[in-house]
Amino acid sequence: MQQVKNKVWKWFSLLPLSLLLFLSGCSENMVVLHPKGPVAKSQYELIVWSCGFMAFIIIVVFVLFTIVLIRYREKPENADYEPPEEEGNTLLEIVWTAIPILIVTALAIPTVKTTFALEKPTQKDVKPLTIHVTAANWKWIFSYPEQNIETVNYVNIPEDVPVKFKLTSVGPMNSFWVPELGGQKYAMDSMETELILQADHPGSYMGRSANFSGKGFTHMEFEVVAQTKDDFEKWVKEVQRTAPKLNKGKYANILKPGLVGRMTFSNTHLEWIDHAEQNSHDHMSMSLEEDVCETK
Repeated sequence: MQQVKNKVWKWFSLLPLSLLLFLSGCSENMVVLHPKGPVAKSQYELIVWSCGFMAFIIIVVFVLFTIVLIRYREKPENADYEPPEEEGNTLLEIVWTAIPILIVTALAIPTVKTTFALEKPTQKDVKPLTIHVTAANWKWIFSYPEQNIETVNYVNIPEDVPVKFKLTSVGPMNSFWVPELGGQKYAMDSMETELILQADHPGSYMGRSANFSGKGFTHMEFEVVAQTKDDFEKWVKEVQRTAPKLNKGKYANILKPGLVGRMTFSNTHLEWIDHAEQNSHDHMSMSLEEDVCETK
């Protein structure tokens, strides 16, 4: 019996070290815990609060559990003890009903407040940059309606400027996610959702799809390049001056299922189609087929 106890304690003594090694190995990949924008910071604080509060509850439960086990364990002097029958205890019933309600309330209030706050730009005095995002198998298409440019599998944004991403999809539902800048949001066919993100500093941030959409799902990544405002303006002017034009035939080829590299165009597909409009997909298919025939 003593040998069994020694083995159990030996394994328990290794648990803290194992957890430390596990967390240290994941720290470099857990970009969610390295926020680079106000939206991500708000969500990071919410994650920390939720995990800390739940850890406190777990500790309290285990402490009470241990106290009960030690204090009310069977002993030689109380081996014949028989507890009295209880038909009910109003106080205890109120307590064990109220505690879960308080726990849920403590988690729900900051979550709801943060969620609704993130639906609005973090800087009210700065005009947001609007970018239309179209998810297709298996690539991301970014359209800048005000700048009249379009990119594939990468998107450039200015630092310290809220960016309003208008999300839609061609075909399967996808999930737009830039972990270091904020949480994910779904892009759905013939629908439009909005996600507001912002980068505090220039840098490169990887984005990806967080919703399985087929065999090319693992390669459905894109790069968000945050630039200074001057560099962003220079990039826009250069694209407008040097990038080729996008036509309907080329766009139809891009939409075909498959992987493509980065592309840049000096106009957008919004000139002839907006996939977020209801029942527009059939019209798009017909017009694209006609244009493909023309280009051939």
